[in-house]
Amino acid sequence: MIEYIKGKITELNPAYLIIESAGIGYFVSISLNTYTQVGSAGNEITLPVHEVIREDARQLFGFAGRAERELFRLLISVNGVGPNTARMMLSSLHPAEIEKAISDSNVHLLKSIKGIGQKTAERIIVDLRDKVIKVSAASEIPILRDNTMGEEALSALMMLGFVRSASAKVVDKLMAENPDLTVEELIKQALRNL
Repeated sequence: MIEYIKGKITELNPAYLIIESAGIGYFVSISLNTYTQVGSAGNEITLPVHEVIREDARQLFGFAGRAERELFRLLISVNGVGPNTARMMLSSLHPAEIEKAISDSNVHLLKSIKGIGQKTAERIIVDLRDKVIKVSAASEIPILRDNTMGEEALSALMMLGFVRSASAKVVDKLMAENPDLTVEELIKQALRNL
């Protein structure tokens, strides 16, 4: 399974983008939420993806961050919600609005999304109410900058036993304050702040 694609956006549309990595252009379906966050064509990004392999097709879905991808994965785990329906949900509402609608059992708001009927909205709420709380608590590192060092530092902190959400907040703050830190310096400073 592909975790992410790091490369340059060569084409950007509200429904998809093409990202070039190592001389290969990947067609990646995206939500409107992701479209508004990735910037513009020509940007270098690290794009978390979800790969869907079917008998007749292979599709990549890209996300503004890992939390949005995790919400997408939760949505497609519900019977009756496929990848395109989940993408439509993420395009119609902000991920935080979807999470709030699920946790508040707001069937009416979910039904307002194209392709979601009464039964599907109820099923989403029943299946995901407890799980969505975990996703909304997760923090993420922004994708608009080269976050390889941040990811390495975060991985090291998690291997040392620190919680991902707290570690990600500290690493993100440190990288924003001083983008010239090396991985080692980043880990040392993060350890002081955790």
